[in-house]
Amino acid sequence: MNFAKKIFWLLVAALGAGALGFVAIARGEPINAVWLVVASACTYAIGYRFYSRFLAYRVLQLDDGRATPAERLEDGRDFVPTNKWVVFGHHFSAIAGPGPLVGPILAAQFGYLPGTLWIIIGGVLGGAVQDFVVLFCSVRRDGKSLGQMAKEEISGLAGFAALFGVLSILTIVIAVTGLVVVNALKASPWGFFTIAMTVPIAILMGIYMRFLRVGRAIEASLLGFILVMGSVVGGRYISESHLLAPYFTYSAIGLAWMLVLYGFTASVIPVWLLLAPRGVLSTFVKLGTILLLAGGILAVRPTMLMPPLTRFIDGTGPIFAGKIFPFCFITIACGALSGFHSLISSGTTPKMLSKEGQARMVGYGSMLVESFVAVMAMIAACVLKPGIYFSVNSPAGIVGRLPEQAVATISGWGFPVTAQDMSDLATKVGEVTLFNRTGGAPSLAVGMAHIFSGSLGGAAMGIWYHFAIMFEALFILTILDAGTRVGRFLLQDLMGHFWKPLGKTSWYPGIILSSAIMVTAWGYFLFQGVMDPLGGINSLWPLFGISNQLLAAIALCVCTTILIKMGKSRYILVTLAPLVWLVSATMTASAQKIWAPDPALGFLAHARYLAEQIAAGTIAADKIADTQRLIFNDRLDAMVTLVFATVVLVILVESGRNWWLYSSGRKRVVLSESPVELSRLIA
Repeated sequence: MNFAKKIFWLLVAALGAGALGFVAIARGEPINAVWLVVASACTYAIGYRFYSRFLAYRVLQLDDGRATPAERLEDGRDFVPTNKWVVFGHHFSAIAGPGPLVGPILAAQFGYLPGTLWIIIGGVLGGAVQDFVVLFCSVRRDGKSLGQMAKEEISGLAGFAALFGVLSILTIVIAVTGLVVVNALKASPWGFFTIAMTVPIAILMGIYMRFLRVGRAIEASLLGFILVMGSVVGGRYISESHLLAPYFTYSAIGLAWMLVLYGFTASVIPVWLLLAPRGVLSTFVKLGTILLLAGGILAVRPTMLMPPLTRFIDGTGPIFAGKIFPFCFITIACGALSGFHSLISSGTTPKMLSKEGQARMVGYGSMLVESFVAVMAMIAACVLKPGIYFSVNSPAGIVGRLPEQAVATISGWGFPVTAQDMSDLATKVGEVTLFNRTGGAPSLAVGMAHIFSGSLGGAAMGIWYHFAIMFEALFILTILDAGTRVGRFLLQDLMGHFWKPLGKTSWYPGIILSSAIMVTAWGYFLFQGVMDPLGGINSLWPLFGISNQLLAAIALCVCTTILIKMGKSRYILVTLAPLVWLVSATMTASAQKIWAPDPALGFLAHARYLAEQIAAGTIAADKIADTQRLIFNDRLDAMVTLVFATVVLVILVESGRNWWLYSSGRKRVVLSESPVELSRLIA
């Protein structure tokens, strides 16, 4: 590196460290959001330039001369050598679901500081490392799943536990992402029309790139973007039409059924028809929007109205219960460190990668972009008046169903807001009401619209709000289709042990059966959240966070084991350090969610509280059946959390046992990599 470059990177490091330090220690006067943008951007630049390079060339030793599974096993459906930018787009859109948007929004109830520090530091040293290393390991093993790698590299017991755990956890992840979409689109014809139109637009893009203009991803993206923007504008006229609006207005139950049907369809059709083009479209919109949002923040320079720490650090928050540790680190998974990413890195992406060297950009780079998305989400939430933020995100079961009840409760917390403030805001964004819109997506859209309208004109706030809803839903729907498809692969792996034809990913009866089982499983939890009077997020998001981080623990166990078997034991801290942190946070959170005596926090305590209310006769007769269903769901959630924690403990013990056997020379090291074959593809 020449002298000028050294000076440049020293300046970037100094600027990033200074900005990050100011964000961490600033007290008293509210700070400007620009500090968060500078701190995160500089930290990500340093992380990608130096740390990812160290991982790529010193730890993993990527080899572009070695053929990838996409080249060796090409079948035109799942294994397809793909342009690196299309793969980057697919991977980023698949991993960047609701987590980097919703997690920071929900965690903002603690204030902006804890979540921001976790997003930046966790993203560079944890999340990006996991995604990169898992992708590399899967590429070296014919694109095998996380469960298969656990079986081959750790032990049969660990492999079975990992496969069962991954399938179960994936079910919760998809269900919660679906719930976020439902809460954002219910009774919103404008939002529903815009999102519904993205499906035929993505299919048109797939046909365009497959048959009309082969491989022209940029052309297809521009076409798709123009059509999507047209659907955003068109949605306004749909919502204002007394004739058409009813056809695009649906209840939460109706939307849940549509998502189940969509997930099934997306799982069984070829990857090039919907999944890949939707990924390209989503990435085009997502990256463009994030850059536009960052530019808007730099132009408007909004103040962070949310304090760095709020009164709810004591665990009494209205959005979810629990203290900063461990629940800040559970609530913000995607954007910092997310186990779901390991499923994409060992699912669809390794089957599309043309060169090993591209794993650095796709694995590490896309995670940093997602982390930047999470910072933007935190800013969008915290530039709102805290009273408005809590009015949008707090469930009716806590603050009251009537606007007067809600504003009185929230103002009593020290965050003043009036019913007129909320009514005026709803009118500006083209919605009937913004009270109790749990799930994080609506408040993020309000924050984004606030920033965009401040920099590009206030008259268009309604357009910007629904553009933001479309932007968020595009993130989330890619989790539904990619996640269901990955779940189908995993389920077929499992069913293939009982009857071999079911394990063939090319046998359509097996594809249809496994897809149907998968959507039925996550559909159950989706409907559970839809019918929950507390909005579903209060109970399901902590379950989502715990399961997601436990999944990351499984992935990091596999990565650490493979590094040891590769003779890279001196580098295992790159995966072992994040693993230790995750285990401490997730196991603490699991124990609290199961056994905490506070009904607002513990599943079993809440079930007992509801049962006591029924016994005391304080529940109305027409509500007893609903309450009994909530009791069942609480007990089920407690059991699911216990099962997840047990599965991870089994894998931890098995991994630790094997690490000791390998290091002591008591067990012969056998790497299960595919045979080396020279690549014939030109980079």
